Amino acid sequence: MKKFLKKSTAILVAGVATLGVMSMSTVAHAEGERYVFISHAPDSDSWWNVIKNAVKTAASDMNVTVEYRNPPTGDLADMARIVEQAVATNPDGIVLSIADFDTLEGPLEKATKKGIPFITMNSGTQEQSKAWGALLHVGQPEFAAGFGAGQRAKKQGVKSFLCVNHYITNPASVERCMGFAKGLGVELGSQMIDSGSDPTNVETKVSAYLRKNPNTEAILTLGPTSAHPTLRALEKNRNLKGIYFGTFDLSGEISAAIKDGRISYAIDQQPFLQGYLPISFLTLYTRYGLMPSNDVNSGPGFITKDNIALVEKYAGEFR
Repeated sequence: MKKFLKKSTAILVAGVATLGVMSMSTVAHAEGERYVFISHAPDSDSWWNVIKNAVKTAASDMNVTVEYRNPPTGDLADMARIVEQAVATNPDGIVLSIADFDTLEGPLEKATKKGIPFITMNSGTQEQSKAWGALLHVGQPEFAAGFGAGQRAKKQGVKSFLCVNHYITNPASVERCMGFAKGLGVELGSQMIDSGSDPTNVETKVSAYLRKNPNTEAILTLGPTSAHPTLRALEKNRNLKGIYFGTFDLSGEISAAIKDGRISYAIDQQPFLQGYLPISFLTLYTRYGLMPSNDVNSGPGFITKDNIALVEKYAGEFR
């Protein structure tokens, strides 16, 4: 009996050792894939630093190469060219934001014909992602996020508002403003302004709107690009306690404003997930054919004075 057990143990150990060698061989052979991650963000938009950090972290964790590319000025025609260039290099996969469905549809058809898998993230809707033939979408339903913010404002008695849109060429930004109006129960019209992304211009346009519409009860900004100069405009022209201020996304300056009551909340779409998960999913798909069966809603979540302590130390890096 002892002799039989010893022989069986030897066979089992040998089998495990062989399996281990096979597994290591398979993983070593599979590693080193190359992906291209394409965003619509201009170089000036610091909010995307969290996503860049996530992409870098995912590349290291998965042992893959990821090329992050974006149009320096945010020009969508330039983004379309970047997609075409990426497809031409035959990467193992592509990740991109749906900044404009029609503009990017043509370049992505070439990816589909070549059999290059891709995942959409951040901007756009799950329906648009499916229409393109993406594996899945990782992002925040923008209209729903704006709607939730509008409902919060409505509970505070807000009826009039200003939506400061610093990237109006991106349809998702308009959906945020439309959702906010819907949450309040009003129609969206001139309350949405095209502020541009230059800080001085944003501050000037916000100040001009408030002078012309002194009864404005709430302001919604769509990220740090518009939130920071709007804060300065309010400090110079308005009593901060007299206006309800909500914003999308987080930054150190926004965190401080939430803590001292100048901003009521930040709508958090967890950008780290938008950068990390697509690379992880593509790697699992390329190596093992694995892919979640549903899209991933990375937001919205609301950061207020009650929970800011949990996230502020990670602002700009992971949050």
